[in-house]
Amino acid sequence: MSAGSPHLIGWSGDTRSESVLAVIDADTSVIEFTVWGVWDRTLSVQARTVVDKCLAEHPTALIIDLHELSDPHAVSAPLWLTACAQGAAMHPPVAVAVCLAPDDPLAGRLRRLGGRDWLVLYATVPQARDALAGCRTLPGRLHLVLPPDPASAVQARALVTEACSGWDLRHLGERSRLVVSELVVNAAEHAGTDIEVTVSPRGAGTASAVHLAVYDGDSDLPRLREPVPGPLGPSLVDRGLGLRIVGAAASSWGALPARSGKLVWAIVRSRPEVPA
Repeated sequence: MSAGSPHLIGWSGDTRSESVLAVIDADTSVIEFTVWGVWDRTLSVQARTVVDKCLAEHPTALIIDLHELSDPHAVSAPLWLTACAQGAAMHPPVAVAVCLAPDDPLAGRLRRLGGRDWLVLYATVPQARDALAGCRTLPGRLHLVLPPDPASAVQARALVTEACSGWDLRHLGERSRLVVSELVVNAAEHAGTDIEVTVSPRGAGTASAVHLAVYDGDSDLPRLREPVPGPLGPSLVDRGLGLRIVGAAASSWGALPARSGKLVWAIVRSRPEVPA
């Protein structure tokens, strides 16, 4: 999988001076998104793409750090306002905090555009972290720590079965078990560290979904590889098919750098019925 894959979030530039970076806290599911450089068309596309990826992961909160962004004409303001509105409309809502100096022209424009009422600005990232501490617990969240053994997938599947049954999402159980199994096996084989599995509900009613997150201590983001045929020829047991299976079974999935490792996530939703 190339660095430009729509499933991966990380550096989008070649140097820190003009880049965007999103890092997730595996314990709290809070994403910190940072922008460096002069706001131009290239950086705008990068930032919009990564913001969309961050919200697709449906974190508990999104902290946007703009201290190193140079945007004297505040052209980027609509993007940050849109991110806040999108987060507020999700179920459960995603709290979005924007961090920048109070005297920054961008802060003034955000207030003039209506952000004073529904977009909270913070002078520093630590202030935002403290303010968001109360919204860091996902309702109904189930968590499991497993050893780096492919056989751990059995326990992960059992956790998903329990979760789907308790949330009355049994119709999503089969695909969710398949996805979590592949993610755990991949982590066991490639990371070789303890594995943390988190399962939580998303949405409501017909929009209900299961969110699966697998954290390990290896910072290398996953790569989509060409399958390697096994001794019996091409089959589902061939190596290299894990992430392809995840992509086929999940509604969306991705990977994020995390503190001391990475987090691979997937969301399993009901699929629309195809008319006969």
